[in-house]
Amino acid sequence: MRQPLDAEQAAGVARVFKALGDPVRLRILSIVASRAGGEVCVCDITGVFELSQPTISHHLRVLKEVGLLTAQRRASWVYYRLVPETLGELSALLDVPVTV
Repeated sequence: MRQPLDAEQAAGVARVFKALGDPVRLRILSIVASRAGGEVCVCDITGVFELSQPTISHHLRVLKEVGLLTAQRRASWVYYRLVPETLGELSALLDVPVTV
């Protein structure tokens, strides 16, 4: 049986959901999740949106700050990956048995 979230855990999960409440960030997460190998270069993300590079960088930073993405610099490009543990925690929280 799962234990309810305490106040600190709830605040952390709320930050993650708040980050995902933005359509651009949700799309970015979807792009990374759908990529073979689970990794995307920032150059591939910026081309999808009609937004400036600094705006895309802001959204990526927010996703990193809440623990949904990690980043690795390689030469002049940054590559982003999902953080499976964070997604697993969200999945476990939302995995509620359906009662009929």
